[in-house]
Amino acid sequence: MEKRWSIKPQADSSAINQLAKELNIDTVLANLLLQRGVSTFDEAKYFFRPSLENLHNPFLMKDMDKAIERIGKAVAAHEKILVYGDYDVDGTTAVALVYSFFKKHTSNQIDYYIPDRYSEGYGISFQGIDYAKENDFSLIIALDCGIKSIDKVDYANSFGIDFIICDHHRPGAELPNAVAILDPKREDCNYPFDELCGCGVGFKLVQAYAQKNNLSFDVLTEFLDLTAISIASDLVPIVGENRILCFYGLQQINKNPRRGIKAILTLANIKKEITINELVFTIGPRINAAGRIETGRNAVALLVSDNDGHANESGISINITNTERRNLDVTITQHALDIIGNSIELQSRKSTVIYHPDWHKGVVGIVASRLTEKYYRPTIVLTESNGKATGSARSVKDFDVYDAIEACSDLLEQFGGHKYAAGLTLKIENIEAFQKRFEEVVSSTIEEHMLTPEVEIDAELELNQITPKFFNVLKQFAPFGPGNMAPVFMSKQLIDKGFVRIVGNNHLKFDIQSALNPRESFSAIAFGQANYFDALLNKKIFSACFAVEENVFNGSITLQLNVKDLKLE
Repeated sequence: MEKRWSIKPQADSSAINQLAKELNIDTVLANLLLQRGVSTFDEAKYFFRPSLENLHNPFLMKDMDKAIERIGKAVAAHEKILVYGDYDVDGTTAVALVYSFFKKHTSNQIDYYIPDRYSEGYGISFQGIDYAKENDFSLIIALDCGIKSIDKVDYANSFGIDFIICDHHRPGAELPNAVAILDPKREDCNYPFDELCGCGVGFKLVQAYAQKNNLSFDVLTEFLDLTAISIASDLVPIVGENRILCFYGLQQINKNPRRGIKAILTLANIKKEITINELVFTIGPRINAAGRIETGRNAVALLVSDNDGHANESGISINITNTERRNLDVTITQHALDIIGNSIELQSRKSTVIYHPDWHKGVVGIVASRLTEKYYRPTIVLTESNGKATGSARSVKDFDVYDAIEACSDLLEQFGGHKYAAGLTLKIENIEAFQKRFEEVVSSTIEEHMLTPEVEIDAELELNQITPKFFNVLKQFAPFGPGNMAPVFMSKQLIDKGFVRIVGNNHLKFDIQSALNPRESFSAIAFGQANYFDALLNKKIFSACFAVEENVFNGSITLQLNVKDLKLE
């Protein structure tokens, strides 16, 4: 698919030169900092050296005082506490964090509950509340869910069961009748950072408890790994508090990984330094697979394991589940592509809403992502579960799929989510009407340029500017992710050195050099771009967008250009 290239606005040249001089760095790097809002030496120090001391006071969050007061009452009265969370990575890591913390720092009976994706669905369920009632739990701490569970919380209240909700999804017009609702996206919450994930809100809860009870912050550091995994996997912006939590969470994973994470890394044969990429593409999918295919309880059991044998056993089981998930993903994605490929009507739309009753509910979100990559338009994939249509939505850059779904809310049973990803449930007989309405909403609100994938370019760069010093500074921009993506550079007048080849199914491996100054050359990889093989083989001159990375092979580390797109000149 053709991509559009857009170069980000460059900073003022005098500001670039001044910052470059202050920091003794290349002007290109100074421009990158200014693009990220870093304009002084002190701000650069804050950016390059994140500090846990810069985390916000958790009591700035609306209702945090009420939440800690209720937990204090439960601890004093030895009440049974149930930690309840969603079945995805964010939910299970949050449950593992909060459960482990209170298990360690209180004498209460603590248990955790993860709803079944198939029999209970997303979020708080009546079945989960019945479990709490039958087992004498009087306080439920809900994580990564609950902000719209008005009827469920009322149901719990009727049994004298209190709720503390820790969520990060958008609230509806009415809030549940819970003892405390921690959600930085509440309109009446003035917490300084509103992009926390569910696990991040859980971390702030235990931070507040530790602070209130004079526990050293050191007791929290063992949980930073779970927070980092959740931040990376849930694709929240890695800026502000999230950047700090990720920075130290990655340190924790690399220096002293918990048994469950160590088991995953061993089974995946990961031996290099763990970055955001490994969290997103190796650890996250395996944790997610448990809730998608079997039960999210397995993921929590792995993450809280304090025994090497149990951790390895759980890791093997989850690894097998992840393989099953991948196979389902491939099969269902191909089926969905076939359906769209055989329908001129579906291909002509600006949105995709596709349904099949036999698709596995656990992978429809992944399939929606695959279809979005292929056709690049807001996409919803639905299947049947418990007599209703349920599924996941994914969006394209700058388009708010949550708002589009909300515009169709009268056709839905329930929905929730974010700007770029959401979940929804509706009656099967409403699918056709929903498809039509959703397409009308998308068509009338999406801007034409949003339907073409974009390569955002941070700056132009000559190959001879890529020096060891340049890259050593560039590495310190990490951890990368939404809000702080790995910088993408553009170079013109390039040519292949003469070793281009196709690797894997559809990837190019070659050496890039300047057509005007061929002294410098760099190894390059271009995923999914084998269609340029003949042009490069015939020494055609091209421009390229690329990220500069380290490539680790047989213990040797070299610089490599990860080419995002090519254009022949």
